[in-house]
Amino acid sequence: MKSSEDIQNEIIEEFAFLGDDREAMINYIMELGEKLEPLQDLEKVEDNIIKGCQSKVWLISELKDGKVQFTADSNTAITKGLISLLIRVLNNRSPKEIIDANLFFMEKIGMSNMIGSQRSNGFVSMIKKMKIFALAYQGQLQND
Repeated sequence: MKSSEDIQNEIIEEFAFLGDDREAMINYIMELGEKLEPLQDLEKVEDNIIKGCQSKVWLISELKDGKVQFTADSNTAITKGLISLLIRVLNNRSPKEIIDANLFFMEKIGMSNMIGSQRSNGFVSMIKKMKIFALAYQGQLQND
């Protein structure tokens, strides 16, 4: 399995290929979101919504064999693409890896210039929620 750093470097290379074409970057983010397996309607409940996102983003996590599995969905293509990037980097990692993850790819691809301040805040909320899940699982593992 590739490290989260390797995956982030892959993402940086993919976006570098697009150059400074903001529209191409947004379209690519939306394409990435299309590849994300949609959640079932019964999973799209208030408890699974990430607070602080402009759009609705549902995130579910599960601890399997010491690794955190994330699934997510959104009601907009861009936010679905954004959460798919985070899942790509953080999925199937130990809680400690997720807690300690330095998500450098966002700055390197110019995420804040690409998506604006409201979506940037929502993106930060997605990261926080994933790290909160990881913290909870880390505590659970220490108590077992």
